[in-house]
Amino acid sequence: MKKRTIVKKVKYIFVTGGVLSSLGKGIAASSIGSLLECSDLKITILKLDPYINVDPGTMNPFQHGEVYVTDDGAETDLDLGHYERFTNAKMRRANNITAGRIYHNVIQKERKGEYLGATVQVIPHITDEIKNHIRSVGKSGVDVVICEIGGTVGDIESLPFLEAIRQFRFDVKPKDVLYVHLTLVPYIKTSDELKTKPTQHSVQKLREIGIQPDVLLCRTERKLSNSIKEKIALFCSVEETSVITAMDVASIYEVPLSLEKEGLCKIILKKLGMKPTQPNLERWQTINQILIKPEKEVRIGIVGKYVDLKESYKSLTEALIHGGVGNNARVIFNWIDAEDLEKENGQVLLAKSDGILVPGGFGDRGIEGKINAVQYSREKKVPFFGICLGMHCAAIEFARHVANLKNANSSEFSKTSPYLVIDLLPDQDSTGDKGGTMRLGEYPCQLRKNSNAYKAYGKREIEERHRHRYEFNNMYRIQMEEAGLVFSGLSPNGNLVEIIELTDHPWFLAGQFHPEFKSSPMIPHPLFRDFVSSSLKYKNNNYK
Repeated sequence: MKKRTIVKKVKYIFVTGGVLSSLGKGIAASSIGSLLECSDLKITILKLDPYINVDPGTMNPFQHGEVYVTDDGAETDLDLGHYERFTNAKMRRANNITAGRIYHNVIQKERKGEYLGATVQVIPHITDEIKNHIRSVGKSGVDVVICEIGGTVGDIESLPFLEAIRQFRFDVKPKDVLYVHLTLVPYIKTSDELKTKPTQHSVQKLREIGIQPDVLLCRTERKLSNSIKEKIALFCSVEETSVITAMDVASIYEVPLSLEKEGLCKIILKKLGMKPTQPNLERWQTINQILIKPEKEVRIGIVGKYVDLKESYKSLTEALIHGGVGNNARVIFNWIDAEDLEKENGQVLLAKSDGILVPGGFGDRGIEGKINAVQYSREKKVPFFGICLGMHCAAIEFARHVANLKNANSSEFSKTSPYLVIDLLPDQDSTGDKGGTMRLGEYPCQLRKNSNAYKAYGKREIEERHRHRYEFNNMYRIQMEEAGLVFSGLSPNGNLVEIIELTDHPWFLAGQFHPEFKSSPMIPHPLFRDFVSSSLKYKNNNYK
């Protein structure tokens, strides 16, 4: 008799949010994923975004925040960064889908005649496309798919996604689907009260759509009393034990511990018909002990273009925090607007920093300020870390002030410079499609022994994620190497410069890639770890 193939049943958790945006759905979904992983389950997380853009790659950082890049080169929502930092799940292109992509797929199918002449409508065609995508992610060999719905319940843009997940309960067995709703219970200081009405209205709106939440995560700055939980449970038709206090905490890495104090993991597993187990949270406890009581502090100057919206540098700041964890230290951010460094005496803003980091970005605004920051770091022997555009600025500064290439620049910022040390490669000429002309995703890099990069990674070949159009111009490699610049990381064929360093400096390193995308609190990225370590030595006068 032929052996029967046993198909593992996948469970689905849908995370929605109400009342207002920025409540922390991404952190909630990530924390749930971490708790389930700590209970020996394999998970993945999917973000459904309601905006019409095909992906966030062309969106202004001031509006959308950071664009997070996956190994396979997808430009995705910043929440995917949280998913990877909190869990072992690897994000791919399929883990972020937008309304724009869904509609694009449906329209393409209609043009090909796949709907056999039917009138194409939101129901069932759009909702079916959404559900099919959710199911496809569930085929990746996982036990649980956690699906975060972007936006807020009541937004017109979110309705097709909410309708799709409403239908989902009837496509699978009831025990295979769980709805988690994140809402707000504000504290009114004048009356010294926690108010439940916003939560009641949020759940009411969700129920009007046809979704009855199974678990409520109540974001609040005060612990919910039993009487308040009882009231919320009564008005929202939720079990009192499933009304969870989601307290404000000092660090996002406290959230898994905070939610588990409320017994969230066992509640979820029980409702999904799975065996309740106690998650092993030792790693989170260790990390939070360091964050709460670090042995030392270090101040890092971040010279950016988008400092008015810190979400633009979310992975970067988190990677610095991880670097601090790897050194049992607290990292304090000294935010510096690059344009301020272009003013007279602007470099005084750098003086209080123990290390200076110049992150990535696009466009010519603030570039001279970033170059001034590089010059300050090089001449004052302050530990320096340049990322992507930061590497371009480091190469331009060295070319101008050390290699005697006066007025050196990048073709991104200047068409008249006599020395374009950063330029488009011949096969990178723009086609006009702003989403298709970049080097995106993971690429290999070979390291030079006895370099800071090699000491950090401890191996010869690495893989890092990229998001850029412009590269170091090899016409100037020999001249700048003779002037003292070290090319410590190259592509395997030697054609692309990935890392540059200085030897006559305590720690000066700049990379073409974005190492922040591969850092987590459990495993701090080696470059951030060593950068923070060198900054601590500078602070303690070991380099001065």
